[in-house]
Order: sequence, then structure tokens, then C-alpha cells
Amino acid sequence: MSNESRTTEVTSSREPEREQRIFTFKATQLVWLLFGVLEVMIALRIGLKLIAANPDSPIVALIYGFTNLFLFPFQGMTATPAAGGMVLELSSFFAMVIYALIAWAIERTVWVLFYRPSGGPVGTTQTTTSEHRIVP
Repeated sequence: MSNESRTTEVTSSREPEREQRIFTFKATQLVWLLFGVLEVMIALRIGLKLIAANPDSPIVALIYGFTNLFLFPFQGMTATPAAGGMVLELSSFFAMVIYALIAWAIERTVWVLFYRPSGGPVGTTQTTTSEHRIVP
């Protein structure tokens, strides 16, 4: 006579909060992407001003025009040292710090408002099957 016992465990996992977590993750990624692009553009502007790039060049004019919109609140904040056409915009450095802090605050706000932690598996079912065979 042979006794065989099999145990099967099935875990069902329903995560209603999963879509909310994905949305939160994507929203925070979007915030960092947008502010990251802004930070890079401001850094490019600082570099172009330092090497006295020609402002009539189309790409330089594009970068200056785009960043002027975001640097407007910071203009005249500090002295701007210049020598031989090269300019060091200290207010642009300050703007980069402020925009990084704004990005961090928005990202944290989105996270606090929309993130829902995982609840884990909803239920576990355990099934035990026993077979008894008589072997001649």
C-alpha cells in the first residue's frame, strides 16, 4: 500500500492600488524630467555666457530665449561679473538651486497625495490531496 500526499498552495494577488502606484511613479518621473531639462538649459546658458558665445547664432539665441523666461524673476538679484565679453551670471546658479528645490517639493507633494502602498496578497488557499493505492 502506498500513501502519496500532495500539497498545492495557490496565492491570489489582487492589487487595486497598483495602477495608482504606477501613476504616482510616472508623475514623479515627469516632474524630474521637465525640471531636469530646465536645469540643463540653464547650465548651457551659463556655459555659453562664460565662453562669450555669439548671441546671434540660432542655437544660442534659442537657449537664451527659452531660459530668459525662467530667469526673469532672478535678474538683477546679484552683480554679474564680466571680463572681455565673458559673463558669469551668479543669479543663474541661484535659479538652478531654487528650481531644484521646487522640483523636489512638487515631487514629494505628488508622492504624498497619490501613493498607495501595496497591501500584499489578498488570500492564500491551501489544498491537500491524498491518494491511497493498494498495490498487489
